[in-house]
Amino acid sequence: VCWLTPEQTAGKQKPFMYTQGQAVLNRSFFPCFDTPSVKCTYSATVEVPEGFTAVMSATSWEKQNETTFTFKMSQPIPSYLVALAVGDIVSAEVGPRSRVWAEPCLIEAAKKEYDGVIEEFLAVGEKLFGPYVWGRYDILFMPPSFPFGGMENPCLTFVTPCLLAGDRSLVDVIIHEISHSWFGNLVTNATWGEFWLNEGFTMYAQRRISTEVYGLPYTCLEAATGRALLRQHMDNTGEEHPLNKLRVLIEPGVNPDDTYNETPYEKGFCFVSYLAHLVGDQSKFDAFLQAYVNRFKFQSITADDALAFFLEHFPELKEKGVDSIPGLEFDRWLNTPGWPPYLPDLSPGQQLMEPADRLAELWAADSLDMEDIEAVDITAWRVYQLIYFLDQVLEKSPLPEGNVQRLSKMYPKISKAQNAELRLRWCQIILKNNLEAEYSRVKDFLHSQGKQKYTLPLYRAMWAGSESARALAMETFSATAPQLHVNVQNYVKKILGLEVPE
Repeated sequence: VCWLTPEQTAGKQKPFMYTQGQAVLNRSFFPCFDTPSVKCTYSATVEVPEGFTAVMSATSWEKQNETTFTFKMSQPIPSYLVALAVGDIVSAEVGPRSRVWAEPCLIEAAKKEYDGVIEEFLAVGEKLFGPYVWGRYDILFMPPSFPFGGMENPCLTFVTPCLLAGDRSLVDVIIHEISHSWFGNLVTNATWGEFWLNEGFTMYAQRRISTEVYGLPYTCLEAATGRALLRQHMDNTGEEHPLNKLRVLIEPGVNPDDTYNETPYEKGFCFVSYLAHLVGDQSKFDAFLQAYVNRFKFQSITADDALAFFLEHFPELKEKGVDSIPGLEFDRWLNTPGWPPYLPDLSPGQQLMEPADRLAELWAADSLDMEDIEAVDITAWRVYQLIYFLDQVLEKSPLPEGNVQRLSKMYPKISKAQNAELRLRWCQIILKNNLEAEYSRVKDFLHSQGKQKYTLPLYRAMWAGSESARALAMETFSATAPQLHVNVQNYVKKILGLEVPE
């Protein structure tokens, strides 16, 4: 249960409270079987001080009077999906079954960013995976200290305000949370050791929706940035690390949150893509996913259940023994750490990657060929193409003296972006090239939000950098610590070698 002071909110006027149940944290909020293997319905009555609003992950809610709200979730869900938030929050309609909730100072921006967007994604999801069973799909924009990108609480996804880029360039991030409506919330992993069942299937579903909406090249480019994150993670931990398996052994007393990494997402995505590859026909595999959701809806299952159903659904594949093809055995996928034995073909993304690769090469050269650089028009590039370009620049960094400053001047669309994904990468480039003149950008970004995915890599980069970068880390952390979630505070303390309370 997270209690935020007014300083930790966007409006800075009133406190805010929210719960975060995944993975095993709702036991501190109410007595429950805190395991994803048990599902139940719930109802709640919440009393709040005057001037506050309560919202929950529920199918229906009523305001009894100024300070009392009642909620009912009529579908069975695992305990980790019960969620409550109380604060100075208001709502705006953005679709026939969707509204956005936010602090008053953010509501206009939220409405502008998401008006009409959610219904399009939901409709494609329904076409692919079957009916959306939760009634409403609302989004609550959390205070800036919220440490996650999104939490797929049914009927009411909690998301970071970092998604409010002002130009809709990050709206597709919500496709991932929408996909959880079928994979995770409706069909759930029975244990946290098989978290890939939630996330691998959701990544696959997200990319199916994205392909329908934005086309295959764009989706392949987004998947390539995901693959790069998996590569980075495996390089950092070593491929043979036991957490780089899809089926993770979580010892008694270990918090499942401490096993969290890219593997269940991206290696899980590769495994689901491999199953689709075995089927060899997209529409047949789409039909399988619908049948899978229908067969296991409102249940918690294991990987064995899912894979047995797959082989049952495709008896000709079962007969061929596809579960034991040497090197690609289902058992190897689940129980062997390391790089995925099959990678889906992302070559349709090449038409977007190649110009970005070429441009990054030009900027990494000892003498800049401005004529060639100016011939590349990035004004029409969508956000993942820019992200991919910056990832390549980061990989080639440090660049020759003066190049990053010129790049910054040439592309204000990047160096002055409000989009958090671009800001993260621009800050990483500043640190890797030790551009002290631009340090204020790093500081501003860390002051503006507390999302774990952005905060930790920047502290790691500062701590691995020069004396002045380390000083920047210490100074920024002492100024921003009170506005960070306690877990994020502790992770940063570990990076900076500070005492972490037991």
